[in-house]
Amino acid sequence: MERPSLNPASFGYQGLGQAWDPHRPDITRLLRDSEHATIEPIYFGSNHCFLVTLEAGEVGRSLTVYKPGRGEYPLYDFPTGTLYRREAGSWLVDRMLGWSLVPPTVISHGRFGPGSVQLFIESYSRGDVDILELQRLALLDLVLNNADRKSDHCLLGDGGKLWAIDHGLTFHVHPKLRTVLWHFAGERIPPECLADVQRLLGCLETLEAEESSELRELLSFEEWRALIRRTARLAEMEYFPDPRHKSVPYRW
Repeated sequence: MERPSLNPASFGYQGLGQAWDPHRPDITRLLRDSEHATIEPIYFGSNHCFLVTLEAGEVGRSLTVYKPGRGEYPLYDFPTGTLYRREAGSWLVDRMLGWSLVPPTVISHGRFGPGSVQLFIESYSRGDVDILELQRLALLDLVLNNADRKSDHCLLGDGGKLWAIDHGLTFHVHPKLRTVLWHFAGERIPPECLADVQRLLGCLETLEAEESSELRELLSFEEWRALIRRTARLAEMEYFPDPRHKSVPYRW
């Protein structure tokens, strides 16, 4: 896909003009309160997923991705009907970290009941990715205990911005990390990333941040405590984990 010569982001939209700019200050309200004007199924996924057009009056329309809880197929290791909550929770963690890797995601009520509504990202097939963003994504998956990081869950947006989608299999109490992002195994973690993780830990422990209070409502008590333990452990690490130096290897 070719990049457009005109970038409508200055008007509150992404480069192709199909979806709102993820950095606009009113994006959370727009995702939660806008009317669901059209809905079309997205095929080839494990669960029911829909491309929804939101209508917000003078603000205009935007594509989003809607995943209703009732459309989730049961899993043996994740509580039924909770994956959409984990999608929204992953965005809250990313927001507290300040990394802007997960597209804005909220819980809203659509045609098929409550579910996650995530801003659609206009992605491009070519472009350079900032190494720091890849490092942050690897660390984010450690915090989230992401059991489903695939390469096609990574999108390249406007200006080469890295975005990560599909976070339904996160926040499990037991170690579930399964990822393709082993590029930095054994390397030193950037100090600025560790500082962000330490700030996240403070938000989780004190519940002072609005996002941390919202997140606490989305997780079970056991999942919440496991999240704090993972974050605390990562905040003390100096190097990215290496799957070769683990008695029970990480899943690839």
